[in-house]
Amino acid sequence: MKTYTRIEVVNVMEATGLVPLYYNPDAELMCEVVKACYKGGARLFEFTSRGPLAHEVFTTLVKYCQKHCPDLILGAGSVTDAASASLYMQLGAQFIVTPVFREDIARVCNRRKVLWSPGCGSLTEIAAAEELGCEIVKLFPGAIYGAEFVKAIKGPCPWTRVMPTGGVDTSEENLRSWFSAGVSCVGLGSQLITGDLVKNKDFNSLTKQVKDTLKFINSIKP
Repeated sequence: MKTYTRIEVVNVMEATGLVPLYYNPDAELMCEVVKACYKGGARLFEFTSRGPLAHEVFTTLVKYCQKHCPDLILGAGSVTDAASASLYMQLGAQFIVTPVFREDIARVCNRRKVLWSPGCGSLTEIAAAEELGCEIVKLFPGAIYGAEFVKAIKGPCPWTRVMPTGGVDTSEENLRSWFSAGVSCVGLGSQLITGDLVKNKDFNSLTKQVKDTLKFINSIKP
């Protein structure tokens, strides 16, 4: 699998505007979901590490993507400590996403020059993360803060890149509000990769959902 620099990763985030995110303990199903998103045009995917032995599922996914999704930038999310971040980078993660801001994670990612996106909820946290080299912050949970929060912080800090996750859905109204406020991209999980689609293994519909979402995002991005 190709290795991407942190700048290349953030550039793809801004170019596509979408990072699908998902986790399933079934490695085969996980691979099918990622492939469906890839076929729909997604070029990033966040594997959310949320279960026992999740790293084993991730290892299978990395090997699968090397063969079937060669241009995909695969990252790990829901990472809560430096040891886990180091493990996922060793296994092939091209970016790390965290639900909170932690300096120890920043240090291990910076050491390997891997992009990390910490969950932040205030301008003070965002500034602290940027001082430690953060290229794009994860606004989490996005539903709590909303698009108006992004618009407010972009005033004094126009250089700040924001990726809201949680509270983002695929409706035109919701997406338009976030991108109008100035986000660089959005993280979409269960609102994009719905339980029904996965349960029914309706991967063709998932591919279409991703394709349609990317098309709309591209039409409204500044």
